[in-house]
Amino acid sequence: MDFNADHFSLFDLPPTFRLDQALIDRRYLEMQSKVHPDRFASAGEAEKRLSLQWATRVNEAYQTLRKPLARARYLLHLAEYDLGSENNALMPADFLVEQMEWREEVAEARAAGEHHELERLHHRLQREIRERHEEIAVLLDDRLDLEQAADRVRRLMFLEKLLADIDDAIAACEE
Repeated sequence: MDFNADHFSLFDLPPTFRLDQALIDRRYLEMQSKVHPDRFASAGEAEKRLSLQWATRVNEAYQTLRKPLARARYLLHLAEYDLGSENNALMPADFLVEQMEWREEVAEARAAGEHHELERLHHRLQREIRERHEEIAVLLDDRLDLEQAADRVRRLMFLEKLLADIDDAIAACEE
């Protein structure tokens, strides 16, 4: 195995955004069965160390490929495209206003202990995230439009953070 191989090559997968989750999982399990440190328990120290390095590398690749946001960011990285994620000035004003409105709705529902409203917001946001995934798939896999893909990935980063905040608010209502 080649330590310099990208995550897709490591798992023998095409470098695309659209990937079957079951296939990613299967390739991960196949790789882990080959490199897991337990298989090298009676091996020499050098082999044990190498096995641990490979297991770590396989886990890192899996964590990146299994999550759509991480996979999209990684594809942009492989294309040497700067995501510019640290610069909110790249975000359109209307999108940022929409994010503020979402956050206000979440804060109000959380403060009022409205569990059902938080669940509704959660489901609505999940639909929006799925739509972003499809947009990113078209932009990365079909059109190879890295600029627009990066824009959608930056937006998805906001949405994923908002989803985590909604999950936290739901958990707080359940306590």
